[in-house]
Amino acid sequence: MKNRINVGIWLDKRNALLVTITGGIESMNTIESEIEEFRPKGGSGTRSKGGPQDVVQDSKYTERQKQQEKRYFKEIAQSIPTADEIVIFGPAEMGKKLNAELEVSFPKIHAQVTEVKPADSMTDNQVRAWVREYFE
Repeated sequence: MKNRINVGIWLDKRNALLVTITGGIESMNTIESEIEEFRPKGGSGTRSKGGPQDVVQDSKYTERQKQQEKRYFKEIAQSIPTADEIVIFGPAEMGKKLNAELEVSFPKIHAQVTEVKPADSMTDNQVRAWVREYFE
């Protein structure tokens, strides 16, 4: 009988934790993201109400962030072993974004994704336990 390979991916903007369970044996891999924290400074203005204002163009920051996310998701996808089932979880919208990128760029991997769930920030041990319980 073939051992099932289950993968749990917890991710946020800083890093991704890939927990792989093969025949009851766990392994964990950490992938660091290179997504910058953008904090554009506001434009200048005058003290008088309705005076001229300088506008900060956020489009260049958001476009750069999209490209960094795309590279991050590609690195995650290339690190996922051939799996029978994959669950993606984590805080905020990163799990949904990863799932959407897998659907577009990595359809074979996306076909193995069974669920995308919201989850709070967790320690490494909590992530391992969550994945173990999910696949039991």
